[in-house]
Amino acid sequence: MAKKIITISREFGSGGRSIGKKLADRLGVPYYDKELINKVADETGFDEKFIEEEGEYAPNKSFLAYAFAYAGPQRGIMDGLSTADYLWLAQRKVILNLAKEGPCVIVGRCADFILKDEPDAFHVFICADEDYKEERIVRLYGETQMPAKERLKDKDDRRRVNYKHFTGREWGRCQNYDISLNSSAIGEDACVDILEQIIKNS
Repeated sequence: MAKKIITISREFGSGGRSIGKKLADRLGVPYYDKELINKVADETGFDEKFIEEEGEYAPNKSFLAYAFAYAGPQRGIMDGLSTADYLWLAQRKVILNLAKEGPCVIVGRCADFILKDEPDAFHVFICADEDYKEERIVRLYGETQMPAKERLKDKDDRRRVNYKHFTGREWGRCQNYDISLNSSAIGEDACVDILEQIIKNS
């Protein structure tokens, strides 16, 4: 296996996590999603639920939010860093260490950018059609007061702002990844098949 580190970036509802887990199982390598959150929690002492939400999503859709986010009593305690910046650095450290440990699949958390200079890394973006994503999140996570379409937009808008803030790049832009796949067009299993063949033959 030439490419050892696979990063999976994904639209909310596209099945990127499932694809990443299946791919890791096929390749026989560790899979880091919730597991990465656990490691960041150990590193920072932050609550896992806090890391899961705030480590990948902007506080709201505005870049300006970062200027005021987490400006409570914790601000200034962590070497003068805001909580958002401290969490970013902790996630970056964990992801770099995981890449050094050996082959693995890492989902989200700007891992594609953090490992952009890693020659053994292969970066994947998973997208899907809106109707497919709406049906999937309702089936998996249930209904909420917010319509599915708005839930999708809110999650991806905040993920896009967070990515731009910390990387300076456009989230989802094809040039940032080695391959982009539409899971609603070809199916999750076909995505896994394609990625497996590329990784094993690259």
